[in-house]
Amino acid sequence: MGIISAILIGLIVGAIAKFLMPGKDPGGWIVTILIGLVGSFIGTYVGQALGLYHEGEPAGFIGSVVGAMILLGLYRLIARRSA
Repeated sequence: MGIISAILIGLIVGAIAKFLMPGKDPGGWIVTILIGLVGSFIGTYVGQALGLYHEGEPAGFIGSVVGAMILLGLYRLIARRSA
């Protein structure tokens, strides 16, 4: 059940991040799930670096969305430079 809930949370987080950052973004629902999952990891590490989360504590929902938005921003920077 843990993997299914992670996929659903990843889809929701990725969709919210794409909604908050309108523009040309990669892929369909699978890429949206991956953006949400990787965004959660980014949110966790950024939150730990800022002292918001302790070691071993995962990012909250807002931290995950912020991490996904950071990932989308980085994607846009890389895509813009390669085009």
